[in-house]
Amino acid sequence: MQLVLTTELLLEAYRQGLFPMAYSAGSPYIHWICPERRGQLSITDIHIPRRLKKTVLASPYEIRIDTAFADVIKACAEKATNRPETWINQPIIEAYCRLHADGYGHSIECWKDGKLVGGLYGLAAGGAFFGESMFSTMRDASKIALVHLVARLWRGGFTLLDTQFINDHLLQFGAYEVPHKEYIKQLKVAMNSLADFHLEGIDEAEFVRDYLENRSVILKGRRP
Repeated sequence: MQLVLTTELLLEAYRQGLFPMAYSAGSPYIHWICPERRGQLSITDIHIPRRLKKTVLASPYEIRIDTAFADVIKACAEKATNRPETWINQPIIEAYCRLHADGYGHSIECWKDGKLVGGLYGLAAGGAFFGESMFSTMRDASKIALVHLVARLWRGGFTLLDTQFINDHLLQFGAYEVPHKEYIKQLKVAMNSLADFHLEGIDEAEFVRDYLENRSVILKGRRP
């Protein structure tokens, strides 16, 4: 009997420090992963190169939130030159689309001339955001989506940005690892806190600009 990744099961797994992966897109099986060292990005101290900051402020793409979640995760599951295989299989796609429908799965999307050209997706629960994957078909699209994500988390009062692992792409933003025991302590605090991912009524460009100028301010809870 194949395991069904319900929203309740996934949320409980993340609370325990676990997350699902497949060995390949074609595999029907799910494996639960719990790294001994957990990848993270600092919401306030993420490294943003000067060129990227200028690019973000120039707004080369239209940023949308949660308007094409299924398209984002499917794009992340596609093979690419630098990613000949993917861990996102059909059961994972279906499960995270259910998470999105239930209000936990979110996507940051970059659009150009009406076409989706980059973005990322993940899971928000309490004050924690679990980044899953990102993709880009135009220059800097995934990087710009990441900056918009951390700005949204900063503005919304999130305290933990989990990247699961670290890689060369994330290292350029200052990704680091913490031991499992420390991660679980951080996770417990974050999951029991309140944060706002949606930021209804707040202009995207305004809070991103605010973030880039004032992110050194350490926040406790939601900004006024």
